[in-house]
Amino acid sequence: METWKEFEHNVVTHSAAHHLMAVDDLVRKLGYARVSDVARVLGITRGSVSVSLQPLKEAGLVQQDENRHLRLSAAGQSLVDSIKTKRHVVQRLFAEVLGVSAEQAEIDACKLEHLLSNETARRLVSFLRFVDRGTAESRRFFEALRSHDSQCSHEPSACPSCPSACLADTLRQG
Repeated sequence: METWKEFEHNVVTHSAAHHLMAVDDLVRKLGYARVSDVARVLGITRGSVSVSLQPLKEAGLVQQDENRHLRLSAAGQSLVDSIKTKRHVVQRLFAEVLGVSAEQAEIDACKLEHLLSNETARRLVSFLRFVDRGTAESRRFFEALRSHDSQCSHEPSACPSCPSACLADTLRQG
C-alpha cells in the first residue's frame, strides 16, 4: 500500500470539517444555521460557504430545508461528534501528557482532528483513561516521563529512536 495516498481517503477536508462544525455549533446555540451564519462564524464570504457546502450536501452530510436552514444529517452529526472528540483527545494528549503549551496543543489538535482514524483515537482515549486513573502505575509513568532527560547524545547509532539521523537535531533545524 502506498501510505501517502491514504490522505486522499479522508471523509472530509480540514475546511469541510470546520464548515460542518460551524453548522453544528450554530444549531446547538441558535436552533438553526444559515449560510450567512456559517460565513460569519468562519470569517469567510457567503459565496465561499455555499460552494463549500455543496459537496457536503451531495455526500448527505448537510441538509437544507425550505427556509434555507442548514442542519447535519445523522451521518454528518456522527462525523462532527467524532472530529470534536478527536480534537479534545489530541489536545489533552499534547498539553497534559506531552507538556505542549495549551495554545500550540489547540492549534496542532485542530490540524489533526479530521485526519486521525477512529482506531487511533480509541487507543488514545484508552491511554488517557490510564493516565486519568491516577493509579500507582500511571503515577510512575508520569514520574518517569517528567524525569526523563530530554537531551540526547546526538549519536543515531546509539539511539533506538533515531534510525539514521538525530531526530532532535532535525527538529531543532526546522
